[in-house]
Amino acid sequence: MTAFILVSGAYTGGWVWREVAARLRESGAEVHPVTLTGMGDRRHPAGPETDLETHVQDLVRLIDHVDAPEVVIVGHCYGIHPVLGAADRRPERIARIVYLDAGMPRDGDPALELVPDRAVRDRLLHRAEQTEDAWLIAPPSLDEWQRWGSTAGIPADALERLVRRAAPQPLGTLTQPLRLSEAVSGLPMTGVLCTANGSGIAMVESLVGLGDPRFQALIDPQVSFFELDTGHWPMLSTPDELAEVLLRAAAGEGHRLAAPSGHPAHLRRFLMEVPERPRERVGRVDLYLPDADRPRPAVVFVHGGPVPAGVRPTPRDWPTYVGYGRYVASLGAVGVTLDHRLHDLADFERAAEDVAEAVELVRADPRVDGERVALWYFSSGGLLSADWLAAPPPWLRCVAATYPILAPPPNWGLAHPRFRPAAAVRAAGRLPIVLTRVGLENAGIAMTVEEFLTAAKECEADVEVIDVPLGHHGFETVDHTEQAREAVERAVRSVLGHLRN
Repeated sequence: MTAFILVSGAYTGGWVWREVAARLRESGAEVHPVTLTGMGDRRHPAGPETDLETHVQDLVRLIDHVDAPEVVIVGHCYGIHPVLGAADRRPERIARIVYLDAGMPRDGDPALELVPDRAVRDRLLHRAEQTEDAWLIAPPSLDEWQRWGSTAGIPADALERLVRRAAPQPLGTLTQPLRLSEAVSGLPMTGVLCTANGSGIAMVESLVGLGDPRFQALIDPQVSFFELDTGHWPMLSTPDELAEVLLRAAAGEGHRLAAPSGHPAHLRRFLMEVPERPRERVGRVDLYLPDADRPRPAVVFVHGGPVPAGVRPTPRDWPTYVGYGRYVASLGAVGVTLDHRLHDLADFERAAEDVAEAVELVRADPRVDGERVALWYFSSGGLLSADWLAAPPPWLRCVAATYPILAPPPNWGLAHPRFRPAAAVRAAGRLPIVLTRVGLENAGIAMTVEEFLTAAKECEADVEVIDVPLGHHGFETVDHTEQAREAVERAVRSVLGHLRN
């Protein structure tokens, strides 16, 4: 028999697993929904000394009392921290660790560092410094739960129950660093990704393909993945589906990531043969130059991310951006690519500064007509378009976006409206916008595009949508189809047409 130990995230307890636990028990499994010390169980109240180690010991004691030969331990959000701490103490008892829409904390990481919303982190730290009862954090209000993760799919009564039964969280559970040895790294693991919260298998595969060493362990055959098309609380929104996934995970099922063979997706050749053009490199900026005897308009291509700082080659040398830069240069405009410093989700402000500096450098170049510039964003770089949409300068003749993210996914922690193009478009006026949308998009990203288009329609923004129905995110190097080539050609012709006007 398999025993499931279910550990929920911040402010919640074993009650949050009610429907999932019932379904697992119906399958014949032993189930232990856990309420950690101080999380609403009056028999185990919190005190100022309650910290992460307290919760780790809660789980170690439970593991020691479980008789089932196989223990699958599930950590949701904050819950993955005590789960890993306990599994590290009792690795011989753990058959599998399930990361339920959770981060990947490492030795020395406090849970607070992985809270996605920077404003929430800063507020909690400020409270800890300023208030006498700083050791206890009140749960979010109804309107604030979204900042801890997408509430998509939660029925109204379940959301009301989440708010009503939530308990204050001892601050020490979030600030004490997690301590791990090598023991936990050898245990089988399954990641359950909630796509409406901004995560998906394709996204994980792209991170592995970038060569980030933090993610290379995910290609181990003992690691599997599932997706759920819901928000951050699947135990409330899709309990039947979650129970099925947990049973399949316990059985060793799930999607396995393959080790990259040959060129990773982002380094495959561009879908079109384009002529080489002279390229000049100035700092983090590359200029692809057309044959011209007078200043020409420019198109600045802005990559997505986060891209780890050590990745080589850097984005401006990836075939997609080299291809676009050469292509527009062959058609008479200056193609511009750049490496901005979006290395982490906390780096959007720095990346926005890098883009602004690159634009000023380009506009000052005597070979560029500084009054005719287009900005073209890709993937998560789309969030950086908000500044320009909110206050378009007169020299900005067009904004383009290809498979963009146009509103921050809930688990990215970008609550500040500065990086929400879906809101900024209402101030764009008649600025032309060329949006290339792929049909095989991550569900969470597709939702941000629909939010953007809804707002654009309401304010009558000038948006041209180019659809690639069978296209994937990053289609220029993975979908060498006539449909994909036509989409690139159409988008480029449209952008250059706006620059000529």
